[in-house]
Amino acid sequence: MTPRAHAAWAQAGPGFSTRAARLPSAGRRRHQVAASATTDVSTENKAKPDWAGDDLLSRAVNAAIGFKPLFSVMKFGARQTLKGSAQKAGVPWTETVRDLEQSEVYHIKQEIEDQSVQYPAYYTQSFHGYDEGNLNWLAAFEVEPASEVMALRVWRKEALTPLQAQTRLRKAIFKEIHTFQEAHNLREAHDIIDIGCSVGVSTRWLAAEWPTAQVTGLDLSPHFLAVAELRERQLGGGAGQRQRIHYLHANMESSGLPDASFDLIAAQYVVHECPAHAIEGLVRECRRLLRPGGTLALCDLNPRSKVIQSLPPVLFTLMKSTEPHSDEYYQFDIEGCMRDNGLQAVNTVECNPRHRVVLGCLPAAES
Repeated sequence: MTPRAHAAWAQAGPGFSTRAARLPSAGRRRHQVAASATTDVSTENKAKPDWAGDDLLSRAVNAAIGFKPLFSVMKFGARQTLKGSAQKAGVPWTETVRDLEQSEVYHIKQEIEDQSVQYPAYYTQSFHGYDEGNLNWLAAFEVEPASEVMALRVWRKEALTPLQAQTRLRKAIFKEIHTFQEAHNLREAHDIIDIGCSVGVSTRWLAAEWPTAQVTGLDLSPHFLAVAELRERQLGGGAGQRQRIHYLHANMESSGLPDASFDLIAAQYVVHECPAHAIEGLVRECRRLLRPGGTLALCDLNPRSKVIQSLPPVLFTLMKSTEPHSDEYYQFDIEGCMRDNGLQAVNTVECNPRHRVVLGCLPAAES
C-alpha cells in the first residue's frame, strides 16, 4: 500500500476524512461495523459519527462536496487550515518544504522506485488536497510538518511541543503492542514491517522502540519513500543507536515479500485512507507475511471516539473533502475482517482520545 501513506491530513484538522464512497452491498453486509462489537474501547452509543456512512447528515455533506466549485474551495481551505495550525505551533512548514526541494531527494527517487509497480485506481485520484494524490513532490514534502500538527491536535488544549506530542502519540501505540504481546506470550520482534510508511516518520519511531530489530518501511509512493530514505541517510542509518531501516516501493496488498517474514506488522494511520476492498487486501497480505507468534497492529482514527463524533460541521466537512474513502472506513468492521483472515485474540484499545489500535496475532507454532 499504503495507499498512503500518511494520516497526518486525516487528523490534523483534526482528522481530515472524505468524499462519499459507498461500500458494495455485499461488503457492507459482511464488514459493516456492529454497534454491539465487544472490545476494550470505551462504550459509546454510536459505532460511528453521524457525518459518515449512509446517514442523512453524511449524505448532505457528500452532496455539498460533490459540487465541484464548492469542493475546490473546501480543498484549499483544508490545506490552509493545516498550514495555519503549523504556523501557530511553531512547526517549520515552509522551511521543511524549502529544504527538501533543495536536497538530493529527486535522485534518491530514481534509486528507490520500482518501475514495474502498478498503481490501483483508488491511489491515483485526488487525495489530501493534492490533484495527484500521494504521487507528487509537494505531498511528500509536506508530510513531516503535517504529522507534527496531527500529533499536536490530539492534545490541542495542552501546551506541548511538537516532539512531546509526537512522543506521547507513538509511545501510547507501542505500549498497547507490548501489553498485547506479553498477554499472549508472543514472540520478540526481530523483523518488523511498517506498512504505509509514508516518509518514514512512523518507521523511525518503530526502529527506535525496537533498536535491535530489522525494520522495513513499505509504501506505494516513490516520492514519499525518497524523503524517507533521504532522512535515513541524514541520520547515518541510525548512527549505531538502532538498525538501519530499509525502504521498499511496493503495493501493500501484494508486497512480493516471502511468506511468514515478520514478527510485528504495523500500519499506522493508513487504513482510514483505503476503500473497503483495499483494507481486506491489506489484512490478507499481513496474515500471509506474519510468522506464527507474530503481531499485527493497525492504528487509526477511532469511529467511537467522542472527539471524532462531536466535530463541528465545518471541520468534518473539511475532513470529508480531503479523503475519498472515509465513509467506507467508518462502516468497516476491521476486527471481523481480521478474524475472517485467521488472526486470533483480536482486540481494540484506545491509545488516545482520537485513535485506536486494533491488534491480532497468530498463535505460536506447536513444537
